[in-house]
Amino acid sequence: MTRVVVADDQALVRTGFRMILDETGDIEVVGEAGDGLDALAVIARTAPDVVLMDVRMPGIDGIEATRRLRAAAGPGRPPHVIILTTFDLDEYVYAGLRAGAAGFLLKDTLAADLVGAIRAVANGQNVAAPTVTRRLIRHFVDGSPTVRNEAAAAALTARERDVLLLVAQGMSNLEIAHRLVVTEGTVKTHVSRLLAKLGLRDRIHAVIYAHQNGLV
Repeated sequence: MTRVVVADDQALVRTGFRMILDETGDIEVVGEAGDGLDALAVIARTAPDVVLMDVRMPGIDGIEATRRLRAAAGPGRPPHVIILTTFDLDEYVYAGLRAGAAGFLLKDTLAADLVGAIRAVANGQNVAAPTVTRRLIRHFVDGSPTVRNEAAAAALTARERDVLLLVAQGMSNLEIAHRLVVTEGTVKTHVSRLLAKLGLRDRIHAVIYAHQNGLV
């Protein structure tokens, strides 16, 4: 079971997330919090694997709570934090990732994508909404020199290269599956293999790699 804490100042939102996650069978909501300070206390008490952290909360916001959470962990491993917000703003994206968040999703994310994101970060991956991924590309790639690594790219199969190009466009696994007319599970397999071949940590780094190497 993946243990989750939901931190959001709106009780209705917390209830909605709990209902979605309770249906999965492999994710358990072990605590809820309505503000940043309460979130830190609940996390300390329940030791979750993943925290769904709202950005705008009373007291301290979700980004500061994430920063304090990582600082308090010291050499230990803090829970993975997914920043959730209705506000798709650059300042939240960059601040959240700098604070140590493992992902950034909008609250209008589909239930299946939310569940998938929790499972992904619990396994050490990073996740980001497609619109966020596109802006991260511009932030990290614009103005940087092209660095070609043709040998590594040549190791990819034709299908893995197709998947890499679609990932680089900011598409989700489900969107890629629809585009290529395959299952989402098949896309996940291709993504895992291409990351391993290219020596990349996660799909965000795959996006940056594709752009920096002139593949997109």
